[in-house]
Amino acid sequence: MQSGRPGDHSFWFMFYFSLLEELEIQDDNLRDQLVEATRISANWCDIRPGTRETLQRIGKRYRIGVISNADGRIADVLSRCGIADCFSAIVDSGVIGHEKPHPAIFEAALRATGTEAEQSLYVGDVYSVDYLGATRAGMQAMLFDACGAYREMPLPRVESLEELERML
Repeated sequence: MQSGRPGDHSFWFMFYFSLLEELEIQDDNLRDQLVEATRISANWCDIRPGTRETLQRIGKRYRIGVISNADGRIADVLSRCGIADCFSAIVDSGVIGHEKPHPAIFEAALRATGTEAEQSLYVGDVYSVDYLGATRAGMQAMLFDACGAYREMPLPRVESLEELERML
């Protein structure tokens, strides 16, 4: 399905295809617009209450960073959301030139945080892009599964940042 497109394109394509099908809307143009809008980092800035505080507590114990398939502006988005300073590194595919699941983006993040792959835990929300990409790069991985989509899979997962904090 990927066929030369960004790694998470197929995830969002399938997501919106299924959503529109469930709503009984057959509009390929709308689906394609939704996929493209999702990939614009400026459209992402809603964070749950308590996120900053939880990240700060985790950051006191661990070096934490962000690896994002974005458009070169994710650091600005995280700054606008008030959480950029919670991370020791923000790695953006639009800057690095490789998207998850490519190992180069994970390697760039490891260099930026000064950590080794086998000593790192990557938490991401898309199995095919985040979980597989991180494990193939030699990292431990966990799914951030807020909607419970992966409950039936025998994989490490959490449904909230607070649950992650408790597990650490």
